[in-house]
Amino acid sequence: MLTVQNVITDEDVVAKALKEKVEKHEARIGVIGLGYVGLPLAVEKGKVGFPVTGFDINPARVDRVNAADNYIGDVKDEDLKDVVQSGLLIATTDFSRLAECDVIIICVPTPLTITRDPDISYMQASTEEIRKYLRPGQIITLESTTYPGTTEQVILPLLEKTGLKVGRDFFLAFSPERVDPGNKRFSTKNTSKVVGGMTPTCLEIAYSLYTQTISNVVPVSSPAAAELTKVFENTYRAVNIAMVNELMMLCDRMGIDIWEVVEAAGTKPFGIQTFYPGPGVGGHCIPIDPFYLTWKAREYDFHTRFIELAGEINVEVSYYVINKVVRALNSVNKSLKDAKIFVLGVAYKKDIDDMRESPALKIIELLRKQGASITYHDPYIPVIEPHGGSMLHLESVPLTDEVLANSDAVLILTDHTAVDYERVVDKAKLVVDTRNATKNVLSNREKIAKI
Repeated sequence: MLTVQNVITDEDVVAKALKEKVEKHEARIGVIGLGYVGLPLAVEKGKVGFPVTGFDINPARVDRVNAADNYIGDVKDEDLKDVVQSGLLIATTDFSRLAECDVIIICVPTPLTITRDPDISYMQASTEEIRKYLRPGQIITLESTTYPGTTEQVILPLLEKTGLKVGRDFFLAFSPERVDPGNKRFSTKNTSKVVGGMTPTCLEIAYSLYTQTISNVVPVSSPAAAELTKVFENTYRAVNIAMVNELMMLCDRMGIDIWEVVEAAGTKPFGIQTFYPGPGVGGHCIPIDPFYLTWKAREYDFHTRFIELAGEINVEVSYYVINKVVRALNSVNKSLKDAKIFVLGVAYKKDIDDMRESPALKIIELLRKQGASITYHDPYIPVIEPHGGSMLHLESVPLTDEVLANSDAVLILTDHTAVDYERVVDKAKLVVDTRNATKNVLSNREKIAKI
């Protein structure tokens, strides 16, 4: 494994001064983007005494941070309150205050375009703002997931337009976020962090920065290596989920319970990691990151067929869910057209308030197009707003016995733990379970159709 060399000498006045400010927690840290990645990071830095300025283009979000009004589940209310009230964290929409910051960390979204190409416009816009106020003695680190080469080929040229030189006047690194919303075991602090610097000096300063608040920092040889590390991590998950989803569709034809097979295989103490099937993949990483890699691979006349096939399967599985609903309704002599479908859960995974890229959104749209009447309940998502090209607008309804009984089918798309699934099955006419949420329900199992 790569080790960080102490390359900064007394002659490297700018680098030495910055590193000392970081190690003494005197460096002011600027975090661009106060979402699922940025706010936890800002709070973690503030907790150890760094003065932090959070930047966001959303005035409402900025106001909430300054009022210590928490909106991110992975941030403890009391932690946010402590760093705000102590003056260690302030938020602003005024990007001219980047000039005050010694450290600038970019944590903005990196979605896909409608044609599944990388959309790096948020990163570019953030870098343009940094460029306006760039000065000697600053380090910029990019945490937004992206394709290999972005830091060197996109971010660096924009910053060097100022005439300042990387590794001498300013410093640049890539350190991908590793946020898992809702994970109670791993937080920003105890999740290992990969970092790659544009120069050995950049790496030394960035490594020092992250070791102040993160238990294990893993240096790699370049930003591109760090960028590919992040994309690989999520492509690995996407491919394995696709494999078990494909096996699920085969098991359906064979009359074998995929959940039994997966859980039995998971008892092997070596050589296997358990992945579960589901109605599709969602979130800010798995549905998106593999496409960053396949897009970049084309530049090298390389087609990532294995990865692209996994993407196709993970899309196909949402259509399989529709077919499963149709078959379940047919079994009770009911057609999908005009059927009342009650969807349980629309977040992309259980116990979080995040529905980015949630397969539930696509499945609801497909059901509506085929004439079904849709209502939903999700304790974490009160409203589904129009998104992308969709004008879908729905509001969560209470999970009552009457709603369950009056629905032709209950479709479980997210298995939130707060839901009493025994009650759901008892009151419902029919349940289509895409998450094995009903595995511990012993009675009325004839009502349940599992994927």
